[in-house]
Amino acid sequence: MRTWTPQKIRALKGARRFATVTCYDATSAALIEALGPEALPLVLVGDSLGMTMQGRADTLAVTLDEMVYHTRCVARALRTPFLLADLPFGSYQTGDDDGFRAALRLVKEGGADGVKIEGGARVVPLTRRLVEAGIPVCGHLGLTPQSCLAMGGFKVQGRDPAAAERLLADARHLEAAGCFALVAEGIPAALGAAMAKALAIPVIGIGAGAGTDGQILVWQDLLGLTPGRVPKFVRRFATLGDAAAEALRAYDAAVRDASFPAPEESYT
Repeated sequence: MRTWTPQKIRALKGARRFATVTCYDATSAALIEALGPEALPLVLVGDSLGMTMQGRADTLAVTLDEMVYHTRCVARALRTPFLLADLPFGSYQTGDDDGFRAALRLVKEGGADGVKIEGGARVVPLTRRLVEAGIPVCGHLGLTPQSCLAMGGFKVQGRDPAAAERLLADARHLEAAGCFALVAEGIPAALGAAMAKALAIPVIGIGAGAGTDGQILVWQDLLGLTPGRVPKFVRRFATLGDAAAEALRAYDAAVRDASFPAPEESYT
């Protein structure tokens, strides 16, 4: 069992704000682990890997097998943060039995500590069933990427009062069903703050303003590895993409002029 648990994460509510991040491979997980036990309480293997790792335009094509594979890779190197994995599109929309089996695979085969599910009242029965079976669940409301077709793209949600009230109601339903935390994505800052105030569980924001209990960003986005434009809510905390390009150029030049490998990099 990893050091961080749902109980410890819930206890952060009102005590301190916390950062979380997505992760998709063992190398990245090892870097997170090296930060120490207090840095990142939770790590998410997101179905955003469809965009970050596979180069797709959305998350819809990501399979359960792929989620299990990437979760297993992260689990091998992660010892401290709670490991959360997304239930991918199509793994639970076909019925709660399918969703239950998918969650079991992520835990048993992938090594996840819990699962994240997108949706409001419609996923309450599955959420309750998983919690009763001993699988921690994190909810996800607002701009839910698996609903991008129905939403007409990646658009901010909850801007009018009626929509905001529906999201708040959904949040309360998910909390009552047993969610230990909730991700709020792509909603107005005022609604993010109101959601955090209304719930006794931590609300983790991504594009939901500074009033939430925690924040989550995509690994490639925050490290400056994502080429081109990024969403408005992203801050690049480094420019590793530029550093990587420079390293590749230096490597190419060293091979061309025969300065690599040097004698000390060669066997006798």
